[in-house]
Amino acid sequence: MSSTAIVSEAETKSAFRPEKTIFPILAGISIGHLLNDTVQSLIPAIYPILKSSFHLDFSQIGLITLTYQLTASLLQPFVGMYTDRKPHPFSLPVGMTITLAGLITLAFAQHYSMLILAASMVGMGSSIFHPESSRVARMASGGKHGLAQSVFQVGGNAGAAMGPLLAAYIVLPHGQHSIAWVSISTLCAIVLLTWVSFWYKNNPARIRPKSAVKAEHRVPRSKVVFAMTILIMLIFSKYFYLASISSYYTFYLMNKFHLPVRTSQLYLFLFLGAAAAGTLIGGPVGDRIGRKPVIWASILGVLPFTLMLPYANLLWTAVLTIIIGVVIASAFTAILVYAQELMPGNIGLVSGIFFGFAFGMGGIGAAVLGKVADMTSITYVYHVCSFLPAIGLLAAFLPRTGAKSHSA
Repeated sequence: MSSTAIVSEAETKSAFRPEKTIFPILAGISIGHLLNDTVQSLIPAIYPILKSSFHLDFSQIGLITLTYQLTASLLQPFVGMYTDRKPHPFSLPVGMTITLAGLITLAFAQHYSMLILAASMVGMGSSIFHPESSRVARMASGGKHGLAQSVFQVGGNAGAAMGPLLAAYIVLPHGQHSIAWVSISTLCAIVLLTWVSFWYKNNPARIRPKSAVKAEHRVPRSKVVFAMTILIMLIFSKYFYLASISSYYTFYLMNKFHLPVRTSQLYLFLFLGAAAAGTLIGGPVGDRIGRKPVIWASILGVLPFTLMLPYANLLWTAVLTIIIGVVIASAFTAILVYAQELMPGNIGLVSGIFFGFAFGMGGIGAAVLGKVADMTSITYVYHVCSFLPAIGLLAAFLPRTGAKSHSA
């Protein structure tokens, strides 16, 4: 490569990469993620209430999860692919507005069909929010992509942890209609994301020339396809297992240890809080030591703890789920950034695929595991799922991306 070409490549990259991490934007998009995922996590958190009020079985509960997660998963790759070609900064508040409509519908639903409609609207809003917000996080990263995605993701994990608390202290004491109070936070999210959208619109990094994309692409196409297949399998392992926790952990604790609903939701909060901590840890560690070791340690490293969980008493159940939350949650940021390094010109598409597939696996997992629980028992579900992290052995076959850990 000639010196002129090297200079040209360097100038191209510097023109479209911020010199430093823009933390106010990262904070804004992370808070937006928190508020978005609070609504999402509120749905499974109020399942015990809905089960009693609407006389639902586990299969019907699983169908609600399947609806909102599949709605998100099917749309996200298409949203991401479209916005790769034509960015839409103001899609962020638009997606949150659709989520708001779903939340109001959920608060005043009187029939099971209305619950399904509300779940689909929440899923649709999420499908619009995630690909573009992930792009914003990368734009504001200053080259520290793992850190930026962790800050962005920890907002979502914190939001997921908020759902059980809102259910325990607002919805459970005051009933289904009190869900409407959560809409105040959603309105705040719309205002915040509108501010982020103005920054996004005025940032030249939202449109990158093809020369810069080609300069970053270091991995042959065949290896990209192979690596993406492995990453999809790892996402399957992670989110199918997480579905057993997010949708049925409260029922597991109530059934095995005879805990009341509110107490079981507090245990779920502990798990989700641990997952938030794991997410925050995974990105910076991946920037420092590389994505592949984090992926390997996160997915496969959690296996001993998942195998012990079905045999633990209440104290050790809490301890093990906290460890599982921290370890397994550190994988997603590393997987997402690794995939973005493999396909540097398709940030929205990659984000849409992985967020979408994650939601899809969560939804399918909830539906399948709900059916298994109806046919056997909720305890049996945890015995079966304990082996899923063994799929992490596939991480050994991931190729190197050729990207430097601190800037790739």
